[in-house]
Amino acid sequence: MNQELMTLMENSFKDLREHSIVKGIILDIKPQVVLVDIGYKSEGAIPVSEFEDEDIQIGDEIEVLLQRLENDEGMVVLSKEKAAHKQNWDKIVKVFHDGGLVKGKVKGVVKGGLTVNVGVEAFLPGSQIDIIPPKDLNEYVGNVYEFKIVKVNDERKNVVLSRREVIEAERADQRQRFLETVKIGDRVEGAVKNITDFGVFVDLNGMDGLLHITDMSWGRVNHPTEVVAIGQKVNVIILDVNREKERVSLGMKQLLSNPWEAIEAEYPIGKRVKGKVSKLVAYGAFIELAEGVEGLVHVSELSWVKRIARPSDVLVIGQEMEAVVLGINKEEQKISLGVRQLDGNPWDAIDARFPIGMQIKGKVRNLTAYGAFVEMEEGIDGMVHVSDLSWTRKVNHPSEMLKKGDEVEAVVLEIDKANQRISLGMKQLENDPWSGIDEKFHVGDLVKGTVAKIASFGAFIQLQDDIDGLVHISQISEDHVNRVKDVLKVGQEVEARVIKVDKVERRIGLSVKAANYSEEDLRKETAAFEALRPSTDMVGLEEAFKFAAEEWRPGQTK
Repeated sequence: MNQELMTLMENSFKDLREHSIVKGIILDIKPQVVLVDIGYKSEGAIPVSEFEDEDIQIGDEIEVLLQRLENDEGMVVLSKEKAAHKQNWDKIVKVFHDGGLVKGKVKGVVKGGLTVNVGVEAFLPGSQIDIIPPKDLNEYVGNVYEFKIVKVNDERKNVVLSRREVIEAERADQRQRFLETVKIGDRVEGAVKNITDFGVFVDLNGMDGLLHITDMSWGRVNHPTEVVAIGQKVNVIILDVNREKERVSLGMKQLLSNPWEAIEAEYPIGKRVKGKVSKLVAYGAFIELAEGVEGLVHVSELSWVKRIARPSDVLVIGQEMEAVVLGINKEEQKISLGVRQLDGNPWDAIDARFPIGMQIKGKVRNLTAYGAFVEMEEGIDGMVHVSDLSWTRKVNHPSEMLKKGDEVEAVVLEIDKANQRISLGMKQLENDPWSGIDEKFHVGDLVKGTVAKIASFGAFIQLQDDIDGLVHISQISEDHVNRVKDVLKVGQEVEARVIKVDKVERRIGLSVKAANYSEEDLRKETAAFEALRPSTDMVGLEEAFKFAAEEWRPGQTK
């Protein structure tokens, strides 16, 4: 080779720099490699795999990266892929600095996000995929999106993308356009974006509107999920727009006529209606009569006679049932219903089934301080007042004579239909022993009995036929007595003299100290006893315990 040729070749090769992109001509396409001439003294071989998905022909001009002018075999080292990568990288860097967007195809799912091909491989963090965190990243694979480049590392050739920022920017523009044009009363379509306890946020093409739970239905809604689901398309009406705070209030029920406007005509009082149990609460059951219209059956209106503690004991959600309209409050949108009104009230004919004077049998269902409730039939109770338990015993609490579950007999004394009350008496089963008391006990009689109760003013002595007599404290002993229980004990047998018999007041006065008196002494003591007044020391047996300041029973200590 002469000097002139060498000079010519050097001049032609001086523009070929390693790591630069040069143009070349395809000389030959072999099964494994493609031979490319870049105008150098030798051609380069590029693997066929770098031309995948490309339709190439011999003679085509392509751009390649000149990695080395000569390798150990004297061949030029070229790369089609690396040329494209370098070109793409330069474009990515320019777009990043210009703040523009780049299109890319999602390649696959990796830890923390997705890989995207934007000419070079880039990373899309999971938090930057969408406004709403995606549940399944695989649904994005293979799709093409626009991205904002948020980070470029030239040394490591790393690119970080964000699709979320693109969406947010688009939504901001859409939100402004929406706020500029929307007005109250407009009907719009949106998608349910988020659900809370108090309502639903609806996406209106970039603008979030709040559909409050009270504006979802004319009826009662316990939770928004009863009406809508995430992602569901909904038609709503604009109720209010606050452009300064960028807030929009929405309504759904306003698209429908208010069923409560004509509620009084549709459900007049006394009408029999059909519905479905929609909710059970402690105090009653809500019955859905129509869409948006519910009525409440209070637990007390379920039955005339059955004792229903909880509506759930007799009803289930979804159960179809009949009821009667009892009342309507249009302003508060409330309907009162009754189920027991479907049947006749058993109390209407109660006096025919249980006439006054009738003797009945029943179990003691409950005890209170003032009496005992006796079940006459299912749901019908009569009450025996403590004063009607015994002619003779002074009963303070019905538990002294009865216990729950006892089978007892009683007589119907009085019926109050309006208040659904029946008064019973047990003592009326027997004759009043006080009616002939003056025949059994006479002043001066010497009697024996047992101390039944002790009070501060004296002691009650149980005599024959369960009749009590009172020994006043002054009649216990000739000696002064400070406390009755120091001298007498409950259960102690005593002998006493009758010094007073009062049939009207139901009193028998006794004197222990007069048991051995002569007739003269007895007359004096009787006169002294007569002088006592209920307002001072002596009280009638019926009232004795009401005035007792100090009462003592066995087992108590003072």
